[in-house]
This record gives sequence, C-alpha cells and structure tokens, in this order.
Amino acid sequence: MPILKQGSSGPAVQDLQQKLKDLGFDPNGVDGKFGPGTLAAVIAFQKSKGLQTDGMVGPATMAALQSAGGGAAANVGGEVSGGSAGASAVSATLAPAGGLNLPGLAGKVPDNVIAQIPAAASEFSITTNLRLAHFLSQCAVESVGSTATVENLNYSAPRILQIFPKYFKGIDPKPYAHNPAKLGSRVYANRMGNGDEASGDGYKFRGRGYIQLTGKNNYTSFSTFVGEDCVANPDLVATKYPLASAAFFFKSNNIWSICDQGANDATVTRVTKVVNGGTHGLPERLQNFKTFMRALS
Repeated sequence: MPILKQGSSGPAVQDLQQKLKDLGFDPNGVDGKFGPGTLAAVIAFQKSKGLQTDGMVGPATMAALQSAGGGAAANVGGEVSGGSAGASAVSATLAPAGGLNLPGLAGKVPDNVIAQIPAAASEFSITTNLRLAHFLSQCAVESVGSTATVENLNYSAPRILQIFPKYFKGIDPKPYAHNPAKLGSRVYANRMGNGDEASGDGYKFRGRGYIQLTGKNNYTSFSTFVGEDCVANPDLVATKYPLASAAFFFKSNNIWSICDQGANDATVTRVTKVVNGGTHGLPERLQNFKTFMRALS
C-alpha cells in the first residue's frame, strides 16, 4: 500500500486532506499536495491518538482515521505520484489480513512494518494473531526496533575475539578490525553456500532483513520464493524484503509449529532459542510478545 508522506501528491493526498479537515485538523488546503501544512495536521492527529508521530500516513494512521470518522472508510483513492498504488491497495491493507488485527498494532509497530505484513502473511503462513505476535516480538529485538536491516560487522579487535573466537584461533584480528567487508568474508566463508574468504561471498551474503537472512544458499532459496534475484542484488533483502525474509526464515525452519504451542513464556523462550541460537534479549522478547498479543486480541 502507499505510505503518504511529505512530497506525495495526487487524489489520495487530497482525500487525506479532506478527512483531516473534517476531523478538525486543518491541512492548510485541500490541494492534493502533501506539504508542511498537511504534515503538521498529520502529526497533530497522530499525537491525539497516541500514534507514532512520524508524519507518515500508513496502515496504522489510516486505521485511526477510519475509526475517528465513525467507521466510514478513509477514502484514500486515486494514484499517488511516483507510481504508488491507489485506493484498492490501501483499503485492502486496512482490512484485517486473514483475520489478523493489524489496526490493533497502531502506535506499537512502525507503519512501514505494518504495511509489509499482509504480503508476508499470505506468502509465509502467518495465519493467526498468535503467530504474528511471536513473529513481531522476535523481529523487534533482532532488528533493534525495526531499524537495523543489515548486519553490523564493524567491530574492534577485542570484540571480534569475543563474538567470533572460532574463526580467529591463532589469527591476528587486528587487520579485520573496523573492516566489515574483510571480517564478513572470513567468518562466513566456506559455509551456507558461500565461497572461500577470497571470494567475498561471506560479506556479500551477510545478514540482512529483520531476522538476518545469511548465506548464499538462503539468498538463493528466498529468491525462488519471492521471484526476484536477491543473489544478484542482495540489498533487496534489506530494502524491499526485510519482513518477508524474516517470515521466510520462520516458515523454512518450521517455527510456526512452535508458535502454535501457546501464548506463554515457555513458548516464547523456545522460539527465541531457534531464532537467536540462545536466549539473548529474552526479557525484551517476552515483554514484546505480551504487548503485541494484547494489541492483536
């Protein structure tokens, strides 16, 4: 769905402006141009509803507009300049996807993440609110609140020895310090379908996405699922498919069967061990799960 933001224009923006005006948030004109006045009106509306005040109108803000309008759909119709989809895509995303209560996530999950859920849910079997709560609770920690979509490999020499001791037995880590390309090429070499250190595959296919997709084999399999060559262009995983790649990981590793076991701490812990390889950040994952489960109920 299109996320309307400053610089957007067209009938979709005009309809948004009219909706804001009807609710008492003056966008300083209904001209179809998302300028400073519309931005201020959107932020004021978001603040009044306890939403993330980012000035961008995505599914969560749209859902709040719809609710504030007494149940009438926020008529965001027409095309948005720059090739964004029109009204049908917006209204389809506002509706619960396969019974998923996406509007309940408003203010708790960034709009740009909510916008990715319907497609990922359909493709990778996120069929219940329970699965979605488990999934989002893990993604939030692994991606530092959905802000990190590429693995950080910029470490000091002492930190390298702490994180990757297996790959530096008898090897001086100093040449690899603060050199992500060199470090990634070494620690991910000769595994997961990657070539040797000299090939650079380890860095090229380093972790990307909300739950880091790693290794050439995984990039190849994911490309088959989405029908786009992420081996030739690995950055697509970080920029276009950060949530889909994470859902692919859950489906490929049959983590949904664990999620289905219940809404309890023991299940969150089991999911965490598969995703993280341990229990790093478990308290935060547990709290996230409870927050998302309440929001989705």
